[in-house]
Amino acid sequence: MISSKRNSKALYIDTEALSTLALVQEGLLAPVTGLMNEATAREVDSKKVYKGVPFPFSFILAPTGRRNKKVLEALEVGEIVDLVSEGSKVGELKVEEVFEIDPSMRLQHIYGTSDPSHPGVRNTLARLGDMAVSGEYRVNYPLIRDTISRVNQIIRRTGAKRIASMVLAANPINRAHERMIRQSISEADIVVLFLRKPFTNEGLRYDIRLNALNLFIDNFLPRNRVIVVPFENSYIFAGCNELILDALLARNYGCNELIIGRNHAGLGLYYDQNRLNSIFDRLSDIDIEIKTVDEYVYCDTCRTLVSSRTCPHGQHHHIHYHSQSIMTLIQNGILPPTILVRKEISANIIAALFPNRFEHLQELYYSLMPSSGLLEKKSDEQFYKKLMMLYQTSSLT
Repeated sequence: MISSKRNSKALYIDTEALSTLALVQEGLLAPVTGLMNEATAREVDSKKVYKGVPFPFSFILAPTGRRNKKVLEALEVGEIVDLVSEGSKVGELKVEEVFEIDPSMRLQHIYGTSDPSHPGVRNTLARLGDMAVSGEYRVNYPLIRDTISRVNQIIRRTGAKRIASMVLAANPINRAHERMIRQSISEADIVVLFLRKPFTNEGLRYDIRLNALNLFIDNFLPRNRVIVVPFENSYIFAGCNELILDALLARNYGCNELIIGRNHAGLGLYYDQNRLNSIFDRLSDIDIEIKTVDEYVYCDTCRTLVSSRTCPHGQHHHIHYHSQSIMTLIQNGILPPTILVRKEISANIIAALFPNRFEHLQELYYSLMPSSGLLEKKSDEQFYKKLMMLYQTSSLT
């Protein structure tokens, strides 16, 4: 239980640090369940293992800022210090040890580079201090605890045995995502979709992506077999170690299968102790099945969505589901072709991005669209869906 009483000393952390502390506190990155002291941190950074399970780097708290550094330098063993975020007390920590760290080496362990031109390195460097503190802590962050409870209740209620999972940005959700999700549902009792909720403003806002994903699930999937989990993926879920932490997260949520694309950035080969390895060599000690699926493309000869490994036609016949390219269209207010994004989803996203875009929407709607003759107010989303249907009309081409 966190005391509401203010202690004389406080460490100031941002929401990203708070979310990550809560993630570990609730056991979602087990066997790591707390902050590491200096000796343990050095061992984990060196061996990439914690309690016999792969873990790519130490779990520490090293908040930045002169105010925090002054507090850290004065802390004594056994002292209770407040954890404060956005002006409010969010937790307490009982000091075990305070020790110095090398921020450059910390970044190297996380991202595989400390080059400040790397966006992840640059963002993390701005919030990483050179002193860390270890000790037992408690933080108050209901979102994660409530989500765990909801997932566990659904699993118990349905009696699901085979629980698959996917980690998605869905930025935006496209036809290839849809195919992967459908395939997962056909082979599992329940599919848990971890929807990334980053602490940056890149790409589509989380609420827009969540609404689009729920629209697809509610209208085109068996809703009782899909769970959407908001996944606040902090900086530790980055770089070459992302897949290991994703696997731990999914396992600790009760999933027994993690589905990833064959072109996942974390699947590359690497050298360790002069031996060629793949990420699967490290994942073998995590009690979850990792299933890779082929890249899906649209083939203009097959005229459907196909696996790039099984389609007999060459690359020049394939349309790829490149998220950034689709996002470029959407951010410029252009409806992507329906072979890339379902029209209902495109309409939903663009209506959210460009509210009240047309000055005389109702007049435009009834002058362009066939209607039943009843004059009803139409939304931007309805207009975009009808417009896409006109685009698909081909009798005059």
